[in-house]
Amino acid sequence: MTPFGARLRALRAARQVTLAQLGAQLQVSAAYLSALEHGRRGMPSAGLVHQVCEFFGLIWDDAEDLARLAKLSHPRITVNTAGLLPEQTALANRIAQTIRTLPPETVAAMHALLDATTPAPKPRLRRPARSSS
Repeated sequence: MTPFGARLRALRAARQVTLAQLGAQLQVSAAYLSALEHGRRGMPSAGLVHQVCEFFGLIWDDAEDLARLAKLSHPRITVNTAGLLPEQTALANRIAQTIRTLPPETVAAMHALLDATTPAPKPRLRRPARSSS
């Protein structure tokens, strides 16, 4: 299951919406939505994420969080380690080989370590609206 799929399933369960009902509203098949939830399809398009947000009434932080989860939800990733240190390539390969066997506590610890060492994104600056005078 992908992060987006888990959130989609939780949203459906909380609102008691079936895959068929959601699919009919979004004009996609229930099978496609099921495949998204289970990680058998690639990450959803921005358009589909927007439709899901509208259907469930998600705005602001909730909508941004769902979009962020969608970007983290590609079930088959490729890591290009060309030009990196040998240790970085070895780490990428070890993770690929052992990801299925890592207990949830280890995965959480790895996320925490990466969060602590990754610089925070710069805030997006918005330009003031131009006056019409």
